[in-house]
Amino acid sequence: MYTLWIANKNYSSWSLRPWILLKALDIPFNEQLSFFDSGKSSYEKFKAFSPTGLVPCLVDGNITVWDSLAIAEYIAEEHAKVWPPDKTAKAWARSAAAEMHSGFTTLRQVCAMNCSVRTELDEITPELQRDIERIDALWAEGLTKFSGEWLAGDKFTAVDAFYAPVALRAQTYGLKFSVISQGWVDRILKHPAMAEWLESAVKELKIAY
Repeated sequence: MYTLWIANKNYSSWSLRPWILLKALDIPFNEQLSFFDSGKSSYEKFKAFSPTGLVPCLVDGNITVWDSLAIAEYIAEEHAKVWPPDKTAKAWARSAAAEMHSGFTTLRQVCAMNCSVRTELDEITPELQRDIERIDALWAEGLTKFSGEWLAGDKFTAVDAFYAPVALRAQTYGLKFSVISQGWVDRILKHPAMAEWLESAVKELKIAY
């Protein structure tokens, strides 16, 4: 069985991605939660299980996979449902997930993930607006092109997992999306796996520090 190392559910967007993927697809795994150290780097602490000193990190027997996108691809080798079966949808989903993995720097910097907060930004800078508009266009494209409730069709796949933290950021900061994109945000926020994550995030605030 896989072992998935993650950090605080309230803050760790990268941890959420493989976690919700495994949960949503009913793939068994052992969760190992290691809290961020308050006021200092967690690098040495995380080095005990992750070669980069970062999370998430997946351990499968003597195999260690230490990057969120690599984790998704590794899981897909045994579980085809990680990606949509249609070739066109799969190519789109992989491209969209990779764009999330490497892009949207301003969104990450300005809208840090914090599941327990509801606030509004004082200003939407042009750089942040570009990120929001690109994500909106991407979501709308997938929802329209593949005619499903999820980004690449009628099944939850890795591309939905990769954008799950953006849905939480939208909720936290009141980010505005088109009607079709907001429909996806609403659906993923109501997903049982997301509900479980959010419940744990609230509880951990009482014990993390």
